[in-house]
Amino acid sequence: MTDTPHFPLSAVVGADDMKLALCLTAIDPKIGGVLIEGPRGMAKSTLARGLADLLASGQFVTLPLGATEERLVGTLDLDAALSEGRAQFSPGVLAKADGGVLYVDEVNLLPDHLVDLLLDVAASGTNLIERDGISHRHSAKFVLIGTMNPEEGELRPQLLDRFGLNVVLSGHTVPTDRGQIIRRRLDFDCDPQAFCAQWETQQQALRERCEHARDALASIALDDAALAQITERCFAAGVDGLRADLVWLRAARAHAAWRGAKEIGEEDIDAVAEFALRHRRREQAPSSPQQPAQSPAETQASSSEGQGQWGDMPAPALATGARREVPSWPKKP
Repeated sequence: MTDTPHFPLSAVVGADDMKLALCLTAIDPKIGGVLIEGPRGMAKSTLARGLADLLASGQFVTLPLGATEERLVGTLDLDAALSEGRAQFSPGVLAKADGGVLYVDEVNLLPDHLVDLLLDVAASGTNLIERDGISHRHSAKFVLIGTMNPEEGELRPQLLDRFGLNVVLSGHTVPTDRGQIIRRRLDFDCDPQAFCAQWETQQQALRERCEHARDALASIALDDAALAQITERCFAAGVDGLRADLVWLRAARAHAAWRGAKEIGEEDIDAVAEFALRHRRREQAPSSPQQPAQSPAETQASSSEGQGQWGDMPAPALATGARREVPSWPKKP
C-alpha cells in the first residue's frame, strides 16, 4: 500500500469494461497491459491509480512526458565500475515500478523508441542495461497502463499491437452518472481517508477476488478447445500476426479465474473479445469457412456478455447465447 490514498476502484461509477480489463491484467500481468483511449477528463489516471491498490505492493509509478531513456531504464556509473570493479546502478522508472503499476499518460506522444523499449521490458519482466561492455539486469515486473487521447495523435499499428488489451472510454456520460461521479469526487477530495474507509469493505472484497483469481490461474488450462475458437475468430477478424491469439487466450483464462470457474468457457472468450481485437482488427476482414467475421457492433455486444457480477464469486454460469446485463459495481454504503 502507498501512503497517499488512491480513489478506490470499487467506488468508480460506471466504466465497467475498463475496470474489468484492469482487473484481468492484475490477475495475469503477462496479458501485456492495457491501453486506455478516451477524451480528456474521463478519469483515466484515477482508474489506473485504483488498480495499484489491488496489487501486493500497491506501488504506482508515473513515467513523465519528456522522460529520457536514462530516466526510464536507469544508469550505470562507469567510473565506479573501472575503479571498484563493479557496476554501480542508479535505478530508473522501470526499477521503481517493479511489482506495481507503471502509468504512462499520453503514451502516443512519447518517442517511438521509448515506447518500444517500454513494451519490451513489460513483456519480458526484466530490464537489461548495457554500457561499454558492462551490464546490469534487474526485475521489472509491472502492470503497464497507457492512456491516450486519439484527437492528439495515434500510435503506430506496430506499437498498438504490443499492448495486450485496448479499451475506449466514452465521453458522453448520462446526467445521473455525471452527478454521482462529481459527488464522490468531491467527497474524496474533502477527506480522502474517510472516503476510503467508507469503501474499504467493497475494496477489500475486490482485492481478495483478484488474489483468489491469481492463485487459481495456474490450475486453469490454456486448452485446445478454447484456442480453436479464438484462432478462428482472429482469422475472421483479419488480424496480423499471432499476438492477438495469445493475448485473447490469456485474458479468457484470467476471466475464467475471475468468475471462479475451473476451465475457460465460451462466455470467457466472448467477454474479452473486444479488448483483444479492437486495436488489431482490420476493417476488411476475410471470412472464415467455419465462422463469419463479426461486425464491430456484434463483437461489442458479445464482449458485454458473460462478465459476471462484480463482487460476487463465482458467478453462476448461463446457458450459451443468453444475454447478460452490464455488471454493476457496489453502491455507496
